[in-house]
Amino acid sequence: MATNTAPREQELDTLAAFLKAAGDPLRLEVLQVLGQNSFSVLELCEVMAIKQSGMSHHLKVLTQGGLVERRREGNSIFYRRRLPPSQAPTGGLHGALFGQLDETPLDTRTAQRLAGVQGQRAARSRAFFARHADDLPRQQELIAEYDQYAEQACELLDRAAVGHRLALEIGSGDGRFLAPLAARFERVLALDNAEAMLALARRRVTGARLDNVELVLGEWPQDGDRLPRVDAIVLNMVLHHLPSPASALAAAAHQLNEDGVLVVTDLCRHDQHWAVEACGDFWLGFDEADLVSWAGRAGLVLRESLFLAMRNGFQVQVRSFQKRDTHHAVRESA
Repeated sequence: MATNTAPREQELDTLAAFLKAAGDPLRLEVLQVLGQNSFSVLELCEVMAIKQSGMSHHLKVLTQGGLVERRREGNSIFYRRRLPPSQAPTGGLHGALFGQLDETPLDTRTAQRLAGVQGQRAARSRAFFARHADDLPRQQELIAEYDQYAEQACELLDRAAVGHRLALEIGSGDGRFLAPLAARFERVLALDNAEAMLALARRRVTGARLDNVELVLGEWPQDGDRLPRVDAIVLNMVLHHLPSPASALAAAAHQLNEDGVLVVTDLCRHDQHWAVEACGDFWLGFDEADLVSWAGRAGLVLRESLFLAMRNGFQVQVRSFQKRDTHHAVRESA
């Protein structure tokens, strides 16, 4: 009886493409950079200090090897690392490679250029919020209803059973979530990178007499070192505005006390590109696995997940993560 060798040959072809993609020092460094965030071709050219033709070639090889994938964000194409496929013949190698790269320090000059690109993104974000502070809440209500996701975020905070001394809200915006935090914690820090947004929050805090709230002008995660460790961190509809979501979650994990909780509300992955211009969104939401993967690499354990259907076809994910060494069961709620 003749043996069908096609599946075996296909597996060997897949393995060969993977090994070719991983067999180049520059491509390995690109994978290190993509472990920090998604980047466009031109941004990667700047970070890696090579011409676009050369970068396009390396990205093609990495894509063929199954190590990176591309997706559209607004009018731009971004590249990111592909999650290791569990059933593929390269699954084990894939995960081991990424793990080793994440533990290997990035070249100093590459890290400096990477910081420069992320700084450019942060500057664009600051400029947008400075220009649109007054009309932004109205635009954002077209996407997600604050009262609905805020209520769920409060529930996840209440069920986390953390200390109630100090909480930090990153990207506090006009300050709507500060009253719920002030009622639950002895002291609340509110960090935002736009003075115009802090002015709106200041009026709200003063009007509600929230004496335990302190407003701080600064960037996340760059200014995290000047803030104290906290029991809870909240990111409400902020992550899709940040230049590097993975770095933001890693910094949040570092800022938390042991057993501290991180609550994230953000959009699920969508294709409504108008949100980029109307609301200053940098990312078109996130796949469900994105937040769990980034948080897990930062040492955070997923506690609970809620998924809320919002207006105009958007869906919001509300996630709580805890900084603990022991494993906790994951509960999924519809």
